[in-house]
Amino acid sequence: MSSISSSTPQEVYYLPLNDAGHPDVPGGYIYLPPPTNPAYTVRFAIEGTSSICREGSLWVNIPKKDEKFNRHSFHEYRLKPDFNQTLHIDIPIHFAGAFAFYTTYTPLPAFSSIKAALPTPTKTETFYLDVEPRLTVNGTVLPIDSLSIFSVISKLMGQYPKDWERHLRGIGQREYNMVHFTPLMQRGSSNSPYSIYDQLNFDPACFPNGEDDVATMIKSMEKNHGLLGLTDVVWNHTANNSKWLEAHPEAGYNIETAPWLEVALELDNALLQYGTDLAKYGLPTKLKTSDDLQRVMDGLKPYCFDLVNIWEFYVVKVSRDAQAAVDAWMRGITKADSQVDGAKDWSLSQKVDFLRKNALLGANEFAGRFHKCIDPNVAAALLTSLFGHGDTSEQQTALDAMTEWLKTLNVPFYQEYDADVAVIKQQVQDRVRYLRLDEDGPKLGPINKQHAFIESYFTRLPLNETTKKHNPKALFLVNNGWVWAADAMKDNAGSSSRAYLRRQVIVWGDCVKLRYGKGPGDNPYLWDFMTRYTCLMARYFAGFRIDNCHSTPLHVAEHLLDQARNVRPDLAVFAELFTGDEKMDYVFVKRLGLSALIREAMQAWSTQEVSRLVHMHSGRPIGSFEIDTISSSKKLKPSAAVNGINHSLAALNGSLAESMEIIHNIRQSPVHALFFDCTHDNEVPAQKRDARDTLPNAALVNMCACATGSVMGYDEIYPKLIDLVSEPRLYHSSFSDHEVKVGAGRGGIGRIKKLLNQIHTFMGRNGYDETFIHHEGEYITVHRMHPKTRKGYFTVAHTAFPGYGEGHGQLTPVHLSGTKAKLIGSWKLEVNVSDSAKQAVLDDKSFLRGLPSSVSDITGVGLEVKADETVIKMPSHFPPGSIAIFETWIPGAEHSEGLDGYVTSGATEAFSDSSLIDLNFILYRSEPEERDASGGNDGTYAIAGHGTLVYAGLQGWWSCLRDVVRYNQLGHAICNHLREGTWAMDYIVGRLERMSKHKEYTSLSKPAAWLQSRFDAIRNVPSFLRPRYFALVVQAAYEAAWTRGMELLSDNVQKGQVFVQSLAMVSVQMTGYMPSASLVPFQSVPSMAAGLPHFTSSWARCWGRDIFISLRGLYLATGRYSDAHSHIMAFASVLKHGMIPNLLSDGKLPRYNSRDSIWFFLQCIQDYTKMVPSGLKILQETVDRRFLPYDDTYFDFDDPRAYSKKSSIEEIIQEALQRHASGLSFREANAGPNLDMQMKDEGFNIEIHVDWDTGIIFGGNQSNCGTWMDKMGESDRAGSRGVPGTPRDGAPIEITGLLASTLAWVAELLEQGRYRFEGVKTESGEEMTFKAWASKLQDSFERCYYIPPDPSDDGSYKVNTAIVNRRGIYKDLYRSGKEYEDYQLRPNFPIAMTVAPQLFTPEKALGALEMADKYLRGPTGMATLDPSDLNYRPYYINSEDSTDFATSKGRNYHQGPEWIWPTGFFLRALLKFDLMRKQGKAERTEAFQQITRRLEGCKVAIRESPWAGLAELTQKNGEYCGDSSPTQCWSAGCLMDLFYDAKEFAEE
Repeated sequence: MSSISSSTPQEVYYLPLNDAGHPDVPGGYIYLPPPTNPAYTVRFAIEGTSSICREGSLWVNIPKKDEKFNRHSFHEYRLKPDFNQTLHIDIPIHFAGAFAFYTTYTPLPAFSSIKAALPTPTKTETFYLDVEPRLTVNGTVLPIDSLSIFSVISKLMGQYPKDWERHLRGIGQREYNMVHFTPLMQRGSSNSPYSIYDQLNFDPACFPNGEDDVATMIKSMEKNHGLLGLTDVVWNHTANNSKWLEAHPEAGYNIETAPWLEVALELDNALLQYGTDLAKYGLPTKLKTSDDLQRVMDGLKPYCFDLVNIWEFYVVKVSRDAQAAVDAWMRGITKADSQVDGAKDWSLSQKVDFLRKNALLGANEFAGRFHKCIDPNVAAALLTSLFGHGDTSEQQTALDAMTEWLKTLNVPFYQEYDADVAVIKQQVQDRVRYLRLDEDGPKLGPINKQHAFIESYFTRLPLNETTKKHNPKALFLVNNGWVWAADAMKDNAGSSSRAYLRRQVIVWGDCVKLRYGKGPGDNPYLWDFMTRYTCLMARYFAGFRIDNCHSTPLHVAEHLLDQARNVRPDLAVFAELFTGDEKMDYVFVKRLGLSALIREAMQAWSTQEVSRLVHMHSGRPIGSFEIDTISSSKKLKPSAAVNGINHSLAALNGSLAESMEIIHNIRQSPVHALFFDCTHDNEVPAQKRDARDTLPNAALVNMCACATGSVMGYDEIYPKLIDLVSEPRLYHSSFSDHEVKVGAGRGGIGRIKKLLNQIHTFMGRNGYDETFIHHEGEYITVHRMHPKTRKGYFTVAHTAFPGYGEGHGQLTPVHLSGTKAKLIGSWKLEVNVSDSAKQAVLDDKSFLRGLPSSVSDITGVGLEVKADETVIKMPSHFPPGSIAIFETWIPGAEHSEGLDGYVTSGATEAFSDSSLIDLNFILYRSEPEERDASGGNDGTYAIAGHGTLVYAGLQGWWSCLRDVVRYNQLGHAICNHLREGTWAMDYIVGRLERMSKHKEYTSLSKPAAWLQSRFDAIRNVPSFLRPRYFALVVQAAYEAAWTRGMELLSDNVQKGQVFVQSLAMVSVQMTGYMPSASLVPFQSVPSMAAGLPHFTSSWARCWGRDIFISLRGLYLATGRYSDAHSHIMAFASVLKHGMIPNLLSDGKLPRYNSRDSIWFFLQCIQDYTKMVPSGLKILQETVDRRFLPYDDTYFDFDDPRAYSKKSSIEEIIQEALQRHASGLSFREANAGPNLDMQMKDEGFNIEIHVDWDTGIIFGGNQSNCGTWMDKMGESDRAGSRGVPGTPRDGAPIEITGLLASTLAWVAELLEQGRYRFEGVKTESGEEMTFKAWASKLQDSFERCYYIPPDPSDDGSYKVNTAIVNRRGIYKDLYRSGKEYEDYQLRPNFPIAMTVAPQLFTPEKALGALEMADKYLRGPTGMATLDPSDLNYRPYYINSEDSTDFATSKGRNYHQGPEWIWPTGFFLRALLKFDLMRKQGKAERTEAFQQITRRLEGCKVAIRESPWAGLAELTQKNGEYCGDSSPTQCWSAGCLMDLFYDAKEFAEE
């Protein structure tokens, strides 16, 4: 991507794709604004090793700047896998339209330790991205939502130019900005505008000069009247008398192109003939009653169905096919012989089933009478099986048998016929009743030639010199129509539909349905002809309204719109859709790039329904949240949305750079609407409501935040809907003949409509997209405002529905909080709806006129302006049909820089001096931490109806606000709380100000001051806006703090994907000052918490094991070297017994009861020397010793001996190794109930020794639990007190691995001259070099720990065959106190694999990992025990105090629940050993993708967690565990380790 000028922000629309290649956008509908100059970009964001990156490509048909759009021409963007980053593909948007994208890739195979077949390449479904057209009139941009459209029935406009120009002037004067014309082409014999005779010639009655007149009109419309043109396009059908059909009958569905319609044609002929012959049969021809109709229906069977015998289209002709089968049998010609074995034992139904499945031809077709038939050779095989080879003596018997079988075969076909006939009869009866009897029907009168019994479904082309060249079957063309509740994707005249046979089509007899087929090759003339028609329309008109869109084949509409957009790229496209399915609406909208769907206010039957429709089309609620992020300069390259925020950072290789971007999150978008107060298809208010409702209905529609429309006659108050087919009169409008000025007057509402259109267009052009609607009785109020300036318009409308007379009651006074208002005007509409007035209008033979009406001013509207609100009171006389319009503004939202801009500006600078320790306080702090830091005075913030925030810092607020902002949840408890007062602001600022007075936190004063100034700026905004502005401030502060954190962390974090950054920030979350807990006893030092909120303060904060399992990931991999150093030095200082304490307690009361902590500690020192620049220097650094070296004497921290000796880290390492080599035997200091009230006395005894035959360290006993699986039984009821859940005595596999890693490392240092000790002395005093010790481990490891897949190999290993539960794994323990525990499958062996891979045979390692993957891996964590184990108990409930020995008081903590931190080691091991066998780039990529797939649960967890971390553990299958710490240091740290490893492997 090219660099961006710092003076011109680059607008970016952020489009993340998930692992399946689907757009991760709320609702899935991607609707983007018009193209800009310079072009904005769409940024596809794909995780670097998403499944779609495997040999993957993103394919997009968005054209480049100088290209012409071709739907089938896709640009390929190769997806280069990168485990640590999110891929960004920026595509500029230069054109409007509907664009498509998809990805191709080779699916990731299931993981296997053996070579497996590779999946074949595949592609995702195609997704769509719609870009709004950029419409302009006289140089002014008109967004779609600013359009005020005026519909006219073109043929009623008169002749161009004299009549048309007059009307167009009147339309323009009323401030409409687009005119919708019904089709302007030459009409067919019915005179319907939608029955087009010639698609390439304009109506000569309107346009004597044809196309030249249209060209002149369009120029004049824009130049002189400020109007754009919009026309209907009709692609589904053509007039039944279109001349070109005679030459090209293949353009329609005829019996030659659609032979399945022959049966429908024969039925159609028969029905028409029946209607003609009614009198002949003595049946009534004038239907007056239902009895008359029933008599006619009763005659259908004898005089129609029985005569036409359409059952013959359904069935097999028995006599013909039975004889053919016997003839084939006699000749010995058979097929499918092998399938009739045993037929002699078949029942009749089995024989018939055989024929149906194997012999029946044409089963699903209607291709002629008796088209269904039996393959005689297959039928002959059945006869042969039953009667032997053809035998004259058996010929009749065989014929009789076959006849019986075929008659039985026909039974379901006759049933099918009967069912269709029942439908046909019902459809005919319903249609005839509507046409002749129903009150709301046309009541056609007698059945005769003019008004046939039933409409014909077919047009019969005349026989002439042109048509006689065709097959006679080609001259019967099916008419178009619609089917109630039909599948919009199904062709109702296609071979799979029986709609025309069943008479389910409401047919338009003047229109022939067009047959496009699957593509231009199926009907070349039609495709070319309709393309020319479409391009002609696009040449002149800025927009299309697709007539009958839901019945237009999608591929046809796509093609024709593509051609139109090639002529006019910024083409607006509107449609009516009657799919009856919102999902199907989206399909049409997305694929066609529809600008809006037409919606109709006149469909509402009550004030309540009007209110609902207005609400639906009114944009976002007032005070909606802002989800876009405006970047400032000097920011870091983003990887993706973090915690719901897209960080708008410079895209310059991750370096600091002067750059600006405005990142737009793609909002959830409804289908856009073109909302008409009345369409040319709607009954008008004078018919459907009260004529006075014309005014309030128009006002409410124009207040909506969408395109709006009206129709000629609405403003004029025409008395009824115009019949667009048969109406001969021309339009008349007083607004076409006089200057239109805003205000009261006679002759309709045009003068007020001018004001309404002005306001609507102004609001649409300027982004007034927030609205509040209130419904009270027959009143509706609408307040629409700009989201930033807070200027707006407020409308009161008193609707007029029948039965309310002058209305009931007044509107309750309206209180506009914090808002000023000015009355623009108030008016009422009065209409003379007397019969005489209506008749006078209807009797005009030449012109269509409106009812006598007048708009009058209303006085007395009360406007009481107070300091903190404006109160609007409507006068007592404000009758139905009245409106009042006000201009509003909010003084509290006015700011010299713009309030939005001000409250989000300067945040980066405000947090620029913050340290990572500052950020711990700014962003986080759980309840116990906040209490500890404040001396018990402060805690986290509580919100009524929501609960207590998880953090006192900004993360707590943002976790609460994140989804509230994203989904605009203005009814959320936090929004209510913010409206009620400013306590939240005071809290946020107050805690920072108080803490900034402490010497450790002086840098907090800048963020505190910034927050104070921003909150001060919004304190006086109306309470309903407070949630929005509060969220803006918190979001800006949160992003700035987060970005500052990124600046202070390592380069691999800055450039990493969102998941890496979120994991890295857990290091900030866990590390801070805590008065009650420090790393050393005499000063306050920032320390790492094991987990929040359970392990935060005092003795419970710093756990040696947890810290050193986490340290590599949270400190070393993030570049926090000084924090790693301080923790290593602190724990080195308290080395005792050759161990570090599990509980540090500031070094004052350390407890030495964990056998594994020292080995994780030594591993971290090793990692430090390798990962930190000049890290080996730490070996020579010294620490003051809390206890005396090589001395087990315990004394208090203030004893003179404490800290009296020094040791180097090198000496610490050596002491740890030597003490273990010599053997350890001690009793914990202060042993007893005061130290551990749960433990039995023998549990305090610590024994550790080395078996020098194997080099393996053994330790522990059945009464203590010295590894991380350290749950002690606590229940007296269950009898488990003092009985560990998992003692893991003996030799845990991870300790053996960590020992091997340490020995190999010090041996290597020794060889390099960087370590001065050569080895250790054993208990017997024997010298043992590190290399020799390591060699013993290497030689014995798999012999002691591996369980082979094949029992016959057990002799080569230390295996007790009788107690093996699962094979092909590594033991969890070696020589434990309970032998069966050795053989349990647990997730500890990957730790050894990760740190000491040299111990493992790669093939065996992969096999064991595959078993763990299959049996232990959950959505986020690793099951702590094999589910097949009898001790498996996967639900941890610490509060349970039952009699269950296994689970009471949570004794099963590590007996099945799924812990997250082992997932890191498992995935590290899996990646390490999988890469060992991979050849080449593609295979290596697959290894990384296997890991990515297994991380999805963790990614979702950290993204959705309010704690912004990963939990300690879950229950079975990732279920929530209420007793788990919601965020734990090692859960995040071990996954950070994985990403650090991946980076190292990627560079190999």
